[in-house]
Amino acid sequence: MATSIAADQKGGNSDNVMVKLVSGDGFEFILERSVAVMAGTIKSMLEVSNMFVESSERVIRIDEIAGDVLEKVVQYLFYKYRYADKAGKVDIPDFPIEPEITLALMVAADYLDC
Repeated sequence: MATSIAADQKGGNSDNVMVKLVSGDGFEFILERSVAVMAGTIKSMLEVSNMFVESSERVIRIDEIAGDVLEKVVQYLFYKYRYADKAGKVDIPDFPIEPEITLALMVAADYLDC
């Protein structure tokens, strides 16, 4: 199952290169690189200078994370992308997290550095 997600234009500097994240249970999320790199681990994997195969294939398999948790991570990456430069300028809404995935989400966020 694939979910395609595109970011809003952010100041005309949108990076149109798409990246696919694949969960351990096979769910796929396609998003713009500019959103995906909001996670430090993903950013490192996509940097050409680090010579990871993910930088050329633009497919990142994250076997340690289940699809429902990776979906929430992707939602958070969009949230972080949207509000990254607006801190103190606008009221930033709380990011909703379902209690039943809180622990798994914390582990995923630590692993992905986001």
